[in-house]
Amino acid sequence: MRKSHILSTDIFEKVELGMSQAPEQASSQRRQPNQQRSRERVERILGCATTLIERDGSDSLRMSELAQLAEISIGSLYQYFPDKASIIRTLAERHSKAGQDCIQQAMESVTTPKQLLTGFADLIDLYYGYFLAEPVMRDVWSGTQADPALREIELADCRANASHLVEALMRFLPNANPAHIASRAFLVFQLGESAMRLAVSVDRAEGDVMVEAYKRMATAELKAILKG
Repeated sequence: MRKSHILSTDIFEKVELGMSQAPEQASSQRRQPNQQRSRERVERILGCATTLIERDGSDSLRMSELAQLAEISIGSLYQYFPDKASIIRTLAERHSKAGQDCIQQAMESVTTPKQLLTGFADLIDLYYGYFLAEPVMRDVWSGTQADPALREIELADCRANASHLVEALMRFLPNANPAHIASRAFLVFQLGESAMRLAVSVDRAEGDVMVEAYKRMATAELKAILKG
C-alpha cells in the first residue's frame, strides 16, 4: 500500500496512539478519571476490553469477565462504565478522534488541486489498511446501524472529516457556496464509511475491488467540485 508524501508515514501509529490515550472528555463514561491512578485503571479496562472483543467479538463481551481480566471489582468497573455499550462507544469515539486528526493533517498540507486528489486517494488506502489491521474496530463499527449512539458518533465523525476537506477545497474555490460544498463533501465521507464497512465484510480480493471503485467515484466527485 503506497504512502502519500502529503501524509506522515506514522499515520497508523497516530491512530493507535489516539486509541490508547484517554481523551479530555469521554461522554460514554460515567466517571471521569481525574487522578493518575484512575486514568490508568480506565486504560486497563479499555485494554482488556479490546483483548476480549478481538478474541470473541463485541456481542460476547461480558462485564463480569472484563472486571476479572482487568483485576478490579465489578462495582469499580461500573463506576467508570455503566454498561458494555459505553465501553464500545468510548473505543469508537477514540477511533473517530484519531482519524479526524490524521485527515486534518493531510488536508492542511495540500497546496494544489492535484495534491488534494492524490492525498484523498491515499487517505482511502490508509483508512482501509487500518480497518483491515484492526479487528476490534471492524467489530465495533459493524454494529453502527443497530446502535443509535454509535450512529450519531459516525455521523458526527463524517461531518468533522468533511469540514477538513471543505477547507481544502475552498482554497481553490473562493467564490463557491461553502454550504453546497459541505453537503457534497459530507456525502463523499459517508459513502466512504459504508464502502469500508462493506469491503472488510467480504473476502480481501472483493474488498480491494470495492475500495478501488469507491476511490474512483470519490475522485470523480472531487474533480467535479473543483471544476465548479
